[in-house]
Amino acid sequence: MILKNSKKLFIAFVFIGFFIFLGFFRQIISFVVDYQWFTELGYTEVFLTKLKTQFTLGIPIFIVSTVLFYIYLIILKKDYYKKIQVYEVGKLEKRINKILILPSIFLGFTTATSIAGKLWFYLLNYFHAESFNIVDPLFNKDISFYIFKLPVLQELLGTLVGLLVALAMVTFIFYIVMFFVKQPTHYESEEEMKWNKNLIKNITKLGIKQLTMIGFMLFIIMAANFYLGAYNLLYSTTGAVYGAGYTDIHVSLLLYRLQMVIALFSAAALIYGYAKKAWKKALLVPATLILVTILGNVVGFAVERLVVEPNVIAKETPYIENNISFTRKAYGLQNVTVKDFDVQNNLTLEDLENNKETIANIRINDYRPTIESYNQLQAIRPYYRFVDVDIDRYTINGQYTQVFLAPRELDLNRLSENARTWINQHLKYTHGYGVALSPVNAVTSEGQPELLIRNIPPVSTIDIDIERPEIYFGELTDEYIIVNTKEKEFDYPLGGDVNAETIYEGTAGTPLSGINKLLYTLQERNFRMLISNALTSESRIVRHRNVMERINKIAPFIYYDEDPYIVIHEGRLFWIIDGYTITSNYPYATPYMGGRNNYIRNSVKVVVDAYNGDVDYYISDQEDPVINTYNNIFPTLFKDLEEMPEGLRNHIRYPQVLFDIQAEVYELYHITNPSIFYTEEDVWKIAQERYFQNQQEIESQYMIMKLPGEEKEEFVLSVPYTPNRLPNMIALLMARSDGDNYGELVLYQLPKDRNIYGPMQIENRIDGDSTISQNLTLWGEGGSSVIRGNLLVIPIEESLLYVEPLYIRAASQDSLPEVKMVIVAYRDQIIMEETLDLALERIFGRKTPAPAEPREDTEEGEAGEERPQIPAEEIIQDIESLIQRANQAFENANRSSQEGNWAEYGRYINELEEALRQLENETRNQ
Repeated sequence: MILKNSKKLFIAFVFIGFFIFLGFFRQIISFVVDYQWFTELGYTEVFLTKLKTQFTLGIPIFIVSTVLFYIYLIILKKDYYKKIQVYEVGKLEKRINKILILPSIFLGFTTATSIAGKLWFYLLNYFHAESFNIVDPLFNKDISFYIFKLPVLQELLGTLVGLLVALAMVTFIFYIVMFFVKQPTHYESEEEMKWNKNLIKNITKLGIKQLTMIGFMLFIIMAANFYLGAYNLLYSTTGAVYGAGYTDIHVSLLLYRLQMVIALFSAAALIYGYAKKAWKKALLVPATLILVTILGNVVGFAVERLVVEPNVIAKETPYIENNISFTRKAYGLQNVTVKDFDVQNNLTLEDLENNKETIANIRINDYRPTIESYNQLQAIRPYYRFVDVDIDRYTINGQYTQVFLAPRELDLNRLSENARTWINQHLKYTHGYGVALSPVNAVTSEGQPELLIRNIPPVSTIDIDIERPEIYFGELTDEYIIVNTKEKEFDYPLGGDVNAETIYEGTAGTPLSGINKLLYTLQERNFRMLISNALTSESRIVRHRNVMERINKIAPFIYYDEDPYIVIHEGRLFWIIDGYTITSNYPYATPYMGGRNNYIRNSVKVVVDAYNGDVDYYISDQEDPVINTYNNIFPTLFKDLEEMPEGLRNHIRYPQVLFDIQAEVYELYHITNPSIFYTEEDVWKIAQERYFQNQQEIESQYMIMKLPGEEKEEFVLSVPYTPNRLPNMIALLMARSDGDNYGELVLYQLPKDRNIYGPMQIENRIDGDSTISQNLTLWGEGGSSVIRGNLLVIPIEESLLYVEPLYIRAASQDSLPEVKMVIVAYRDQIIMEETLDLALERIFGRKTPAPAEPREDTEEGEAGEERPQIPAEEIIQDIESLIQRANQAFENANRSSQEGNWAEYGRYINELEEALRQLENETRNQ
């Protein structure tokens, strides 16, 4: 008998296992291929951390909840039998007991998967939390409690409420099912005979004990929610500022405590009502809870209107101070270095010479026209595309140079319809090729970017070479590929119908040998992989090649910058992506940009090899408790920033996303005086500019410049401020990116006792310049359009220089915007010239070499020493420069005469005479 039952049990388990396998077939396949993928990248432990945590939570919860649900259903069954007076049960009861195992398992499994699936990461944060060493001013708890622990407790309470609601539904459904399964055997009274005629009402009476217990637990949970709800006052929006204010502390906090006590009494009242059958008296306590809640809200409203609003500064000052302090800490603004920048506008030629790297890196190209030029001039073939232009800096031929560069990616969507075969998309067209690179400060004679790295294969005119230009992992690589097949990969076009082909030599991919071929056929749902003759035992499938998808799959708990940028390092291409830790639970900190999040740090730099797909995560902010908590959870995921190769580390930059958020928050939170803060007397706004023909908020700009008071040029991110509703400039916010200064924020405060031109004031002065406006009108005729680029504000020594490029787009189709002119503003001068150098010469003059000493008949002096000679190269350069200047002055004078602008004509004639005079002196002295 025992053997027979064992066989039945075994068969039952086999069938259950088989149906579970069928039900979760897709999930099982996905799990296996994901495990292989994480193993390939060396992140197996990261992948298994989630699984181990979910099993550690889920299995005990499943066992305990299954047993409890089974016991609960048995109790329900017995109560039902007792009520309907079933005396002869027999085999039916035993069958029902066995049947109840199935819903108990289902409910236990649902509970376990819900809790483990939802709370696993919350709980890991709870147990691995790092301290902020900052306490809130109201409850004196470390900030880590609000970020890592309070959310877990609130989620647990919410989960318990959901379980109790589910339990009530199970109770009700169970009694209905039991009524149809087992009718009463006999009725002893007229009342019992009517029992089944009012099913819903009587089932409710039947389950009153269970519903009472559920209600009791709900009120206990409600009391806990009221207790935790008090902490939510630190995110209140009812007062003068974000966070707990006067009314929150003096009314709302007391209300939460009172509600908690009444909720506990309500739980006890339910037990009393059930025991004494005194439901009317018992329900008075929950009714009191509703009444107290209404009265508390009314009192809070009255206190806010009658007590706080007439005396806001007196009542809210300490809470405003809390908001200012914690908001600045939440956004990393508490350590902004504030410096006075006394603008004297006393630049000289010597100052320009001392800041020649700053001058040499003034950007006269804009990234938006540049991406158009790259796509038309350097895409080479229709299936290549430049997605975005990145801004970076390189040491080029010994000079620290700011550049634009963009990777040439393969866009499969641009293949012709006939070419979009499975072989072409997954075996043949596998990668992009190379980059285009140009300095930000130079254009060709046609006004296009001057390309220093161009073409396919890459041709470099500088000391930066690309030995591995293939881009297998990028922003457009959305399809899986199979490498090392019998079908050679397309590498790059050679011309005509001839293409270069290649075989992948990297390490990426999972072998398609053995069972893997079937496994990935099922995963990708494409049987061509299984039957293709092009695949061999050496073939490998490469998945998740989009760099954003790739890093999100490994660490989805980090928020990533949407703009990865490409870097050339040791002849190879790498992607760098900024990662952020973000939360909405920082107390007293005002959320940014109209959202909920109120804390952000750029704590991670991710590097992805564009050829091999290797991914490395580096911690860039060791002081961030959030990333340190994640590091505790995933100890094999992160590396120290010092472990990043130096060549890559030289290209990390302060992220524009973080800077823009900080700059927006700082518009108000540069104010630390509570009274001024509340009245918003000194609010700043990010300056406005005119871009194309529209007025817009000025974009933060990467620049290479020598900051005031510093010894050498560096890569910075900058944005100007103006007072609220005024156009003059009040401050410049800078973020530093180089070396040990990385991450430092510096605010340069401009004088308040006089007008310092803001960007829109310069734009208006440009519009008001008769010569410039006439030219803009002339160039805009015939369908051509004038594009005004970004206005750059450049501090040099004790002065400010403003530079804006002008583009012309011809009316013809597919015409490219060309840099036509460069406008430079300094003090009261607005100068427009074809080049930046010419504009600066018109403002500051030209540095000419000192006249040579009269030559002696002998080549030796009195002491018999050789006289110093000026190098021939310098002489030739000086003469060529003077000739160019004379030609330019003549052309400008001729143009002015044709336009009837005689004032400008006279000025250009004077410039021509001066250039010719200097040329005459130069040739006479040589």
